[in-house]
Amino acid sequence: MVLAAVVLVSLVLARFKQSLMIGYFLCGLILSGSGLLAWAGADSLDTIRALSDLGVVLLLFTLGIEFSVKELKALKRPAFLGGGLQMGLCTGIGWGVACALGMPWNHGVVIGFALALSSTAVSLKAFQDLGQPETPQARVALGMALFQDIAVVFFVVLLSSLLGSADQGFAPLGLALLKALGFVGSAIFLARYGLPQMLDAVARTRSRELFTVTVVGLCVIVALIAGLLGLSPALGAFVAGVVISESIYSHRVMSEILPFKDLFLTLFFVSIGLLIDLDQVMENWMIILGTSLAILVVKGLIVAWAGRLSGLRRGHWWVTAAALSSSGEFSLVLLNRAAELGALSPRNEQILLAVTALTMSLVPFLMKRTTRNLAKRRSETIAGSGDDSMLGMIGEIEEIHDHVILCGYGPVGMNLHRNLRRANVPVVVLEMNPQTVKSLLEVGVFCLFADATHGEALELAHIERARALVFSFPDADTIKEASRVAKQLNPNLIIHARVKFGTERDGLSQNGIEHVFHDEEQSGKALIRSVMGCYENSADEEWF
Repeated sequence: MVLAAVVLVSLVLARFKQSLMIGYFLCGLILSGSGLLAWAGADSLDTIRALSDLGVVLLLFTLGIEFSVKELKALKRPAFLGGGLQMGLCTGIGWGVACALGMPWNHGVVIGFALALSSTAVSLKAFQDLGQPETPQARVALGMALFQDIAVVFFVVLLSSLLGSADQGFAPLGLALLKALGFVGSAIFLARYGLPQMLDAVARTRSRELFTVTVVGLCVIVALIAGLLGLSPALGAFVAGVVISESIYSHRVMSEILPFKDLFLTLFFVSIGLLIDLDQVMENWMIILGTSLAILVVKGLIVAWAGRLSGLRRGHWWVTAAALSSSGEFSLVLLNRAAELGALSPRNEQILLAVTALTMSLVPFLMKRTTRNLAKRRSETIAGSGDDSMLGMIGEIEEIHDHVILCGYGPVGMNLHRNLRRANVPVVVLEMNPQTVKSLLEVGVFCLFADATHGEALELAHIERARALVFSFPDADTIKEASRVAKQLNPNLIIHARVKFGTERDGLSQNGIEHVFHDEEQSGKALIRSVMGCYENSADEEWF
């Protein structure tokens, strides 16, 4: 019912060129207010919350996979300066407003911190939809979002103690810290001694199904352990994603999981709409609109100032402000947990839930408006140039262009790579042998553990900026499938492939592959040249 409603409502919104994010919320509201859930026997609040929990766990797992310690190091200034300033000011203002409304100080801290968080998923997706994932404003937004992700991990650990009774002293806080340290320590141990060996064993099977099941199973297990320790399962899923992100298998996991990210995102936002009580919304609509407007304006101004201090050029900080001006998915996790601990009344929970849904749904619209206004005021494009280059995509593999994507690193691939390096031609290797990947990474080769048939894997290798794609292994079916995907991503790409049999060569040539080499034919030519070269009079003649 959820997916069917999403398709119908999204088609209408797409027809009028409106943000689909609003459609997801509307689907939830329509299903919850129309009585369809009751007719289907699924109107239980527990059932709806279970759907919401599933959506947020899977979504935060994908966000954890995209989290990068290397990115955090490269974005130190926007992360720690900009992100720290934004979180501190927003939390302080939210706390002050909550206390002014008569709430206890500790409840005010929770509300202020929750509303200070932004939606990483919405902002990054909006940057991708606008074609700006590597612009300076996107990089600064990513840096601030990474700082928020770190801050929320510590805050979730302390949440129960912060909202506990004052007469309990520091015992709950100490217990919470011990649980957190045990959980983090176990995650680090798993990342070093358990996960690599397990994924090595799975990778050697070359089974795509087993690899996917293993990754999703890891997410569920870690989320379950976090829940049993009194932490948030969503936080556990995020940590599981972070653990995987630092392994050589992160790109393969991303290529397997990221196709489902839009589904997780849809499920998450629809579940928010399902949890909203329309009667409460109608009764408090003025408060909801006023609070949403205040958050967008105040938080937007603070983010813009933080973006300016982080090094963005004039005007570009407004795009970052629009991207991070809303509440986020972690806000819902904290608010839900705070309601369970009695820090929020049902009325206040519904108001803040509606405010979060409304502000998140407006982010794509605000980003489009600020982007258009910036483009109108300047003759240059929104991507920025000049001094902003220092905030571009960090890392060699992100900066690479006009390169060769080499699929497979057997003897043929190794020899080709050696000659390309001698000619100073940049190369990205896609390989499915984990030991080979580890060896190449150790010597500084740009190598991804990824399947060339996955469009996501090719995008991670920046196929849109590549000149050529080479298949060094003679697997006609794989080559045909991967080439079809590659040509869709880059129609100007030049593809080179090997085949075992002559009949396969004709089939690949008909699929638009420019250069197809028949192994037996090429070996025969080399053999003829070598043998005839033994005879001086025949060395310079053409024999084939």
